[in-house]
Amino acid sequence: GQSGKDVVWVPSPQALVDKMLDMAKVTPADFVMDLGSGDGRTVITAAKRGVRALGIEYNPDMVALSRRNAAAAGVIDRASFVQGDIFESDLSRATVITLFLLPDLNLRLRPTLLSMKPGLRVVSNSFKMGEWEPDQVFELGCDTYCTAYLWIVPARVQGKWQLTRGQGELTLNQEFQRITGTLKSGAASVQISGGKLRGERISFVAGGAEYRGRVVDRAIEGTVKTGGTTVPWGARL
Repeated sequence: GQSGKDVVWVPSPQALVDKMLDMAKVTPADFVMDLGSGDGRTVITAAKRGVRALGIEYNPDMVALSRRNAAAAGVIDRASFVQGDIFESDLSRATVITLFLLPDLNLRLRPTLLSMKPGLRVVSNSFKMGEWEPDQVFELGCDTYCTAYLWIVPARVQGKWQLTRGQGELTLNQEFQRITGTLKSGAASVQISGGKLRGERISFVAGGAEYRGRVVDRAIEGTVKTGGTTVPWGARL
């Protein structure tokens, strides 16, 4: 937690730290940021996997302890720690964010997280993000602070999209990673079902056809499968 300011520091069980990084599927290509980094164990665990990681911690004594722990673990080249307020910190470098904060702090962070690059993985120890449902949940099976939640920041797709392969309009309504809406072609209009986002990946069913695609800026490119036939499809906002 953000020790010394909004949260009293409680260490995460090491087994849960390991699982949180597993859930985020961290690789050496990632940059992990741990918000409220405490004694540094999440950052150090990531660094032991060859991943560059930064811990942001409000309590300067914990920052100093973290640096000593990282040096003792031999990962000081990949594990960094700064004293700071997580709400005033630049998080834009992160591809993975880990946190162990209270629910109200998660909710304060949520708009910032949702505005970040689609595909960012967010993993929280024990506490959720309000109505933003997690994409994955893991229960360690211990006494306290034993649950990990994973969210993948979804692309932003709300609005009216024009199909780029053939005539038609796709109207999407978005609530976090869930999407609803209609696909209109000529006089025909069908509701979409099963609509979801996983980072930049979008999928839904309309008129019995399965649509899949990748959202990049204001465009979607992908394929649509009807029966045994798969053809390209695209749309532009």
